[in-house]
Order: sequence, then C-alpha cells, then structure tokens
Amino acid sequence: MLDFDMLGLAPALNEALSRAGFTKPTPIQNQAIPLALEGNDILGLAQTGTGKTLAFGLPLIEHLLAAPGRPAPKTAKALILAPTRELVNQIAESLRVLTGKTKLHVATVVGGQSIGAQIKTLSRGTDILVATPGRLIDLMDRRAVDLRTVKHLVLDEADQMLDLGFIHALRKIAPRLGTPRQTMLFSATMPKQMEELSRSYLTDPKRVQVAPPGKVADKITQSVHFLEKSEKPAKLRGILSSDLDATTLVFARTKHGAEKLSKSLIADGYNAASIHGNKTQGQRDRAIKAFRDGRVTVLVATDVASRGIDVKGVTYVINYDLPEVPDSYVHRIGRTARAGREGEAIAFCSPEEAGLLRQIQRLMRFDIPVASGTFPTGGREGRPVRRPNQHKRGGQKHGFGAANARSDKPARNKRGRPPRRRAA
Repeated sequence: MLDFDMLGLAPALNEALSRAGFTKPTPIQNQAIPLALEGNDILGLAQTGTGKTLAFGLPLIEHLLAAPGRPAPKTAKALILAPTRELVNQIAESLRVLTGKTKLHVATVVGGQSIGAQIKTLSRGTDILVATPGRLIDLMDRRAVDLRTVKHLVLDEADQMLDLGFIHALRKIAPRLGTPRQTMLFSATMPKQMEELSRSYLTDPKRVQVAPPGKVADKITQSVHFLEKSEKPAKLRGILSSDLDATTLVFARTKHGAEKLSKSLIADGYNAASIHGNKTQGQRDRAIKAFRDGRVTVLVATDVASRGIDVKGVTYVINYDLPEVPDSYVHRIGRTARAGREGEAIAFCSPEEAGLLRQIQRLMRFDIPVASGTFPTGGREGRPVRRPNQHKRGGQKHGFGAANARSDKPARNKRGRPPRRRAA
C-alpha cells in the first residue's frame, strides 16, 4: 500500500485524512488496516509513536459509515478501552479529526469528571465510546450504558491495562458486549499475560508486528548518567539550562516526587508543570494543553501520563527515576521521536537503581550508552556484594561492612581506639 487513497475508503474519510495531512501510512497502519477492513480480529504489536490509533481508527470508522443508523439511547456501536484518562482523550481527539464531517459521534467516559454529565451524554447514545475500564463499570452498575449493541471492541495499550490491574474490569465488561464482534488489541510490549488475553477475547486473530516487543523507535537517541541520588537535581537543571526552549518530559516514580520536583523547578525559574494521579482531571488537561501549546516547556509526570501524551516535538524525555516495571521505560521514551521525528531519551541511574537498569536493558536487548559516571558495582538489584568474610551473624546489621565476628583484629570503640580495660 503506497498511500491511503488505495484503500477504497469512504470519500468523507479520505477528505479528513487529506485535511489532517495524512498521506502515507506507517508500517503498522500499512499491515493492520487492510486486515481490519476485512473484518479480522487484530493483534497489533508496535512501539509507541508509530500510529496505532489510526491503525484501528480508520477501519473502525469505515465499518460504522458502511452501517448508518442512529444509535439507540444509552447504547454504543463501538467501544475503545484505554488505561488512562489522558490516552482516552488523545484517542477521542484523533478520531474526531476523522469524523468531523460525518454524522458519527465520539463520546468519552473517564474518572475524575462529573459522572452525571457522562450519564446525560450516554443517554442520547453514541457511535464510538472511548473509556477507562473503571469509570465504564461505574456507569454499567448504574445502568447508564447498554453495551449489547457493541460490535467493535478495541483494547489500546493492553499491556498497561494488565499492569494497572484492569484485567478484572475487562472480565466484567466483555460478557456484556454484543456478538459476533470484531476485536482489535494493540500494544507496544507483549508480556506473557497478553497471550492469555488474546486467546480469551480474540477469535483467530491476525498478528501484526512491525518491531520486536520492547524495541524502541530507531530515531530515539538514548543515554544514561550514573550518579548518586543527591546529584540528580543538579544534573537535571544542567540539562534543562543547556536548552531552555526545548520541550522536555521528566518522569518521576511517585506522585509526591513529581509534585515536589515540579515545585522546585518552578521556584528556580523554569517553566514547569506537573501531572500525576493526585491532580484533578481539569488540572491534568490544562497542564497537557499548556505543554502542547508551548506555554510550559518542562512537564514532570508519573507513569500515568506515559501512555497518554501525544505531543509533537518533544525533544527530551528524562527518566529522573527509573521505572520499577521495565516495559514502562519503553512507553516513557516513546513520548519523543513520534511520527518519524527524532528525539533524545536521558536516564539517571543511582546505585540503588542499578538492578532496574539491568532489567530495562535485558528487555530491550540493548545496552544504553553511558554519558557520565560508571556503572555501580554490586549485586543483581544494585545492592553491595557480600564478600566471603562477611556474615550476617556476628557482624553489623544485615552483615554489610561488618567486621568478621571471628576476626583476629583487636576490638575498637567508635573513635577507633582500643576500649579501656577495667582495673581488676
């Protein structure tokens, strides 16, 4: 397939693609769209930033345009499940670009927003419903939505839904959907649980894979700095100050850490904002919009945002803290070098995080080039190696750095002097 015109799509869809500047499909789109248009279930594997939304969005919209008719109240014709609010909003925004000149309606339901307003929206029915699993179940429990008319199901970033425990929610949702239906599952990584998920919800799926699971975009330049945890703030400011106009996404491990880091950067004069689970949906939406518009150049985020930020031109992704789940690293750095652009991913690794770095490099089958510092010596998880003459018993707590209990050296007090001997 050389361009989208060769797909035989509806005229309104071709016009929308032209207006949006889409002319040539990406590899995942090139392989998945023709198979999905034929009605096949799809298991799509591709790294982030390669156009998976269009890969399932185009055939989905084409199918709906070919079967016109207003949806009944409280119903939907197609359901797209995504793990985070940001990703739901991103998917809906992309689909609305394509459905703008049609009669198709796209609705979203996510946590953190008025459930009353969402109930009112669903009362009119919708063609495409994009939702987070948790909020969708809340609406199902209130009988605000009837999913029996859903004939198209898309699971986007399915591996992240597994990580966040949404598999239980999916087991509640799937039996309520209409049958027969087309199911498309897309992900950037392929953990073992994904095979079970695909067997449970897909029927004779066509597997589409444009890169090995765990592989990142070729145009991402990666590097790692080995440093102490206390040295991270100064290193971050040095990188930010070297290119103040660059759009930079900084990942912290915890909500508290992200907020604290953001406030310290703002206090030092950097144009920063934060996004994490303790923020309201409105605060998160405003922060992402300001980041996308260029009014904020440094966005500090937790992994809640790693699947939901589709901002063109992110220059740097900085892993201030390494993620505890190796797959998350792939998704984090996938926020740069999107749609064929180039980008740079920088990781900070303290001695305590050495084990996490090993897991990440094992997943990618790639050793990240070292920009500064030396790899911490120690055990598998970055802990000090216990030497043969160090034992848990008879030494200091945990046995690290403890003197051998059977040592022939004379005992010493805290000042390094021999203890006073009491007179007989």
